[in-house]
Amino acid sequence: MAYLNYKHFTLGVEEEYMVINPETRELTSHEQKIVTEGQKVIKDKVKAEMHQAVVEVGTDICGDIEEAYRDVSTLRNTIAQIAGDLGFWVGASGTHPFSNWQSQLITNHARYNQIVNELQEAARSNLIFGLHVHVGMEDRRMAIHIANSARYFLPHVYALSANSPFWEGRFTGYKSFRTKVFDKFPRTGIPDYFESIEAYDSYVNLLIKTNCIDNAKKIWWDLRVHPFFNTVEFRICDVPMTIDETIAITALFQAICAKLYKLRNQNMNFIMYHRALINENKWRAGRYGIDGTLIDFGKEQEVNTRVLLYELLDFVDDVVDELGSRNAINYIKKMIEQGTGADRQLEVYNQRQNLADVVDYVHSQFLAV
Repeated sequence: MAYLNYKHFTLGVEEEYMVINPETRELTSHEQKIVTEGQKVIKDKVKAEMHQAVVEVGTDICGDIEEAYRDVSTLRNTIAQIAGDLGFWVGASGTHPFSNWQSQLITNHARYNQIVNELQEAARSNLIFGLHVHVGMEDRRMAIHIANSARYFLPHVYALSANSPFWEGRFTGYKSFRTKVFDKFPRTGIPDYFESIEAYDSYVNLLIKTNCIDNAKKIWWDLRVHPFFNTVEFRICDVPMTIDETIAITALFQAICAKLYKLRNQNMNFIMYHRALINENKWRAGRYGIDGTLIDFGKEQEVNTRVLLYELLDFVDDVVDELGSRNAINYIKKMIEQGTGADRQLEVYNQRQNLADVVDYVHSQFLAV
């Protein structure tokens, strides 16, 4: 077989962080001070979000996982330093353990005002924190092929990222409640299969023509071919608690794309499953994290989620060294052993029965190594 070049599988990582009042441990508006100060240091890599208690950061286009690690680490350290200097804390969790969305301010910006006006309480209550991973593609035709095939693995990685067990002071019973909050938005969740990039573009154009959306960025699926960049964007995950977790998940998404690309170049393909079936696994992943079972649709039986994650690592193993991501991928095994962010939040809560202690723990892990 001809040598395959994986250099085009570049990476971009976006994370959303909580801004916390150190005295009350609640979410608080930073009045965009963190963004203003951050832009002096890291330019447009820090941005305001819809809620004023959220700070969004994004890396440069990274050539490999080591570059992504350095960029994410720099971003977290920079934001933590600036927030601290301004009298704030930051933390990474898919939801805040007890803050109420009703008391949080909305950023005054034309785009956010439009979204709130259209979606009303669904938008105002959308006080959640996610991780978005962009993987570069050689062209949009390959992007739609890889997006179609990668849908199957979304619940597996989502289970690993679960980091939002609490909502407005209650244990929700879910390991990841964040996506249940986001489900109130239109055009969310697992996407359909598209037989070609032309079919996808036709879908987008129909929505624009009929005033469902004004641009393709208002398609908020768990996975999408990005409307403006030559990337596949993975959007399903809670923001991970630590840098190492973010990098491991990023490396896993990249490896999935590279493996599917390798199969395509060998005239092979991964089986396409209906959205309805993949949704069954997504629900299980959100409810149980890595402690439950997912359905192996090939075998038509339930399988322990941890077992399926180890099988996924085996599946991508033959592209990992060429991507230069062996160390990051190996960290997935540690995540499986030590539990998800949700598991660790619940462990702190079960020991102390105090959600403020959970916030303290989340804050303490933001730069943990």
